Amino acid sequence: MVAIGGVIVLFVTLVILGGFFLYKSLPSGNDDAAVPESAGTTADPRSEAVETGVLYIRVTGDSSDVVVRVPGGDVLADTTLKTDEYLSFEDSQPMDVTIQDPGEVEVYVHGERRDVSGEEAGYNFSVQP
Repeated sequence: MVAIGGVIVLFVTLVILGGFFLYKSLPSGNDDAAVPESAGTTADPRSEAVETGVLYIRVTGDSSDVVVRVPGGDVLADTTLKTDEYLSFEDSQPMDVTIQDPGEVEVYVHGERRDVSGEEAGYNFSVQP
């Protein structure tokens, strides 16, 4: 009788421990928890080491609508970018760019920063290859 009680206690203990460790192994929903502390970091877009390509647009403020298209042709991007989101194009083709909130973004054309912060809403410019 005592042996059967011991087996039952052992079984219940193993089930509880198994459930606990299974729960701990599930993703927590926090993306930072899935990255080991020793993982490398990503490049800071404000540093000079960032590959900006032909056109690089990054939102530094809250958000901005950005439209990039081939003149008289295809729309390459028509999106609302939020803080720290960016668009980058490597294509060697002409592009027309419209930025709804120029004060919210930083723009690089052929690797050189273009200050558009003082421009009015809906600012347009062209990029040549």
